[in-house]
Amino acid sequence: MKHLKMSIAKLVKIEGLTIIGVFIALMVFFIITAPRVFTGYRIYMSFLQTVPPLLILALGLTLVITAGEIDLSFSAIIAFSGFIFCYIFRTFGTPWLAFILALSSGALVGLINGWMVAKVGIPSIMATLAAQFFWNGLTILLSGGLSWNIKEIRPYFIHTLFVGRIGGIVPAQSLWGVGVAVFLWFILNRHTFGEHILFIGDNVDVARVMGVNVTATKIKLFVFMGVISAFAGVLLTLEMINFWTTQGAGLLLPTIAAVFIGGTSLAGGYGTVIGSFFGAYIVGSLEAGVVASGIGGYWTRLVTGLVMAASVGLNIVLSREKGEGIKERIKESVFIKNL
Repeated sequence: MKHLKMSIAKLVKIEGLTIIGVFIALMVFFIITAPRVFTGYRIYMSFLQTVPPLLILALGLTLVITAGEIDLSFSAIIAFSGFIFCYIFRTFGTPWLAFILALSSGALVGLINGWMVAKVGIPSIMATLAAQFFWNGLTILLSGGLSWNIKEIRPYFIHTLFVGRIGGIVPAQSLWGVGVAVFLWFILNRHTFGEHILFIGDNVDVARVMGVNVTATKIKLFVFMGVISAFAGVLLTLEMINFWTTQGAGLLLPTIAAVFIGGTSLAGGYGTVIGSFFGAYIVGSLEAGVVASGIGGYWTRLVTGLVMAASVGLNIVLSREKGEGIKERIKESVFIKNL
């Protein structure tokens, strides 16, 4: 019995294990209730095509929430960066310049957000909510409230690179989503910047005592979130070959849901990139799965709420064992070793 408890304790400490289990259970349920749809490959290719923007946003937001902050402006950044991308491409005909400036526009918004939060001291929920309204309104004014088509970009390599089909089947954006996930996992778990984020989220005063530059770290974090959001905006724009003023508006709540379903702590101090990865695919597959199962589409939000409650509940139940693992990891962190 003692060995069994030790084995269970070790399993609980595996990052993202709970949400991976929920994801597998959900897929098994969909395969049983809608075998004609979920035993074929097309539905999964559809998920790999549509989920990556949501996934990338959730991964970036995971770091922000881990630091004990929140960013509600990313949907406005998606629209703003999409507009910048289309405007530069249509004006100069250079897609790579458009790409760089689109990412730069996201960095600019993130820099202003970070400055308001870290320097001025405005709570992040208020600062980024204000940014959401401001940048969304500015985007509408600059675009004249019109959608812009960029079908001329199809022959360019940038379109194939980001949203093309590998082998004619696998969407390229799915690989970019995996790449971002791997990169951010290493940042959060194997880099000093990630250790600083964990310390700030756990206790900002202790972080300052330990020598963490809290102001600089928070500003960098929001800049990083701005770039991540802009990248998601470019992917959406390239996939749809179009910019529209409400681009990204429907991703706000699903992105936040994906992060919390994945097990990232609302209080900060703990974040799981793996959990957010599978959380995004759970949120992104629910609507199609519910409809394919023969349940009315209006049940989607209800089911999302149930899945979210179940996932968060499981994480809370297992948090005692998981908490010990977090403490051990922090004690052995790169930051501590470098002191």
